[in-house]
Amino acid sequence: MSTAQFEKETDKKGAFVRQASAFRESVTADGSSGFKAEPGRYHLYVSYACPWASRAIIYRKLKGLEDVISMTVVDPVRDDQGWRFLDDDPDPINGYEYLLDAYLKTDPDFSDRVTVPVLWDKDSNRAVNNESSEIIRMLNTEFNEWAKNPELDFYPEALREEIDEINDRVYNSINNGVYRAGFATTQEAYEEAFIDLFQALDEIDDRLAAKRYLTGDSITEADWRLFVTLVRFDAVYVGHFKCNQRRIADYDNLSGYLRELYQHPGVRETVEMDHIKRHYYVTHPKINPTQIVPMGPELDLDSDPGRGHL
Repeated sequence: MSTAQFEKETDKKGAFVRQASAFRESVTADGSSGFKAEPGRYHLYVSYACPWASRAIIYRKLKGLEDVISMTVVDPVRDDQGWRFLDDDPDPINGYEYLLDAYLKTDPDFSDRVTVPVLWDKDSNRAVNNESSEIIRMLNTEFNEWAKNPELDFYPEALREEIDEINDRVYNSINNGVYRAGFATTQEAYEEAFIDLFQALDEIDDRLAAKRYLTGDSITEADWRLFVTLVRFDAVYVGHFKCNQRRIADYDNLSGYLRELYQHPGVRETVEMDHIKRHYYVTHPKINPTQIVPMGPELDLDSDPGRGHL
């Protein structure tokens, strides 16, 4: 990967400032957006390594949309051109070698960092959306006519305000917080992100002492958005991103909460730890110049979560 791709996302103080998503249109059940939800029309480009893409993979799995929305997984190791398609999972739409080509097909002037997930419209042969927080809400509701589990609603109306508040804290301090620590180029920027990250994790751990899930007794969008960071934390962020004050395994409540979400039917199949570790340790040469992928740590994700009493 070209580290220059991140230079645009570093401010004068050395802090990481994530770029905005490029494509922000929506698929709707009634087609009022110009993109009507239909089986077989849309395709997801994802990476098992990327937490943002993992949100979409989880939703596609849990809602039962595998036969409705096709999916291609890119190589976990990015190079100078960004995300590359694997020989055994090639691009089925245009036969592109790199996801960058799909971006340029949609916007010939695109010059930023290529990200996943991407929701692609086969009919117009262009990207609809590459903002994961918006894609998962489309998957949550707009394809229910064909979903195997249409009754699942991870963004129920009665909890939306609370979910949004939790998402805001979790995104800024945890989801993006690990990147703010890992991609900081000054001690000051790193320490600011580090302190904010662990204050937020401590708050969430306290919250989970009394609640089985973030909003109560049912799993919501807020839980899945947090999960994708937690499941990578001990294997990658503790060492690679220097987020080493505590592991998730050291938290009384977060550790069992992580195991419970991982053991939720269908979720473990969306977690490819080999992809995750190879992506981070090989793709960021400024952080890990030897590109050696550690053999550890040994993760305990299969033991009893111990949260049934909540």
